Amino acid sequence: LLDRQFGHMALERLGVGLKQRTGGGCVLVHGVSVGEVKCALPLVRALRELHPACDVVISSTTDTGLALARKLYPDLSVVRFPLDFSPLVARFLSRIQPRAVMLVELEVWPNFLRLCNRRAIPIAVVNGRVTAESFRRYQPFRRAMPQFARISLFCVQLEEYAQRFRHLGAQAQRVRVTGNLKADGLKIDASPTDVREREGLRSILGLGQEQCVFVAGSTHEPEERLVIEAWQSAIPTARLLLAPRHPHRVSLIEKDLIAMGHQPQLLTQLRQQRERPDPKRPAIVDTIGELEQVYALADLVFVGGSLVEHGGQNVLEPAALAKPVLHGPHMTNFQAEARLLEQAGASRLVQDQADLARALRELWADQGLRARMGQRGKDAVLAQRGATQLTLEAFSVACLA
Repeated sequence: LLDRQFGHMALERLGVGLKQRTGGGCVLVHGVSVGEVKCALPLVRALRELHPACDVVISSTTDTGLALARKLYPDLSVVRFPLDFSPLVARFLSRIQPRAVMLVELEVWPNFLRLCNRRAIPIAVVNGRVTAESFRRYQPFRRAMPQFARISLFCVQLEEYAQRFRHLGAQAQRVRVTGNLKADGLKIDASPTDVREREGLRSILGLGQEQCVFVAGSTHEPEERLVIEAWQSAIPTARLLLAPRHPHRVSLIEKDLIAMGHQPQLLTQLRQQRERPDPKRPAIVDTIGELEQVYALADLVFVGGSLVEHGGQNVLEPAALAKPVLHGPHMTNFQAEARLLEQAGASRLVQDQADLARALRELWADQGLRARMGQRGKDAVLAQRGATQLTLEAFSVACLA
């Protein structure tokens, strides 16, 4: 199965099956994977409202990114981003015919940028960021990097990122601090549809109203095992929901949990009523695009990619839902978000499995503390909103005028 998926992905990155667009030029919005695709949602919506005659095409690189894009943008064209080989990029641009390009966060490929410049296609980096680690890697080569000079506009999250972009060669007048788009894309208040979906999910999982729900989201190898051990020692009566970052790992996670003495349940099987939900067993969310609704059911949330040296995942998503957030020390890719919650008193840093167990035990014993942390996180996310409007204003002037 994995070989077939890889083969299909490789063919798409070579441009096989890419159809010729008809009509005028579009805005190409590229997000490399799930996080970037989801981050672009409020900006895409605002772009279509402000420029209704302008078509939008979404591109992504990963299978999970494409799957989420098709779910979030059912009425838009969704395509695989090409390999950065000049003939492939040239054919991609000829078939998509963009009049402008948005690159979410920082996805700069030399041949893609060069060929866009040759065709006078303006490029904007939106929600841009350069982490401290990336900055250190770029610095020795900054004089040999013409890429940033090819970009028309940088809409960045923070002033510290703006300074790094300028130091690496971005022209100062092209850099704008517009804030974090992820804050605009997060749901603060549940719609009637959200409420129905969440209650349906609660029923499918067999969650009682009084039972503690502990969600470990966007986990990476071997975090599931660490989470299981912490849960088992600290709050074994809680319903544990595991939502791995990459669903293709589900079968391996199942094997690990069985070896640890736990028979997990899969959300897809519960939804198909293949078995009855058992609140004593861990459940694995083996779908894409449901993490936000799963977080909404939680009393406690651990955000993965952070107990291992992956760089963390988005801690603002559960915070926006007023959930107390736990994460590990490895938050390189989400330093600003982690710092925001830390300063607000909305999160707890845990160093390892034992520390996670202690935090779970303490927070579950103090409902008032959980509520205060959750409200502080929600308030912190609300205070960050407004990046969509600032970004779209700058993009319209620099790239669509």
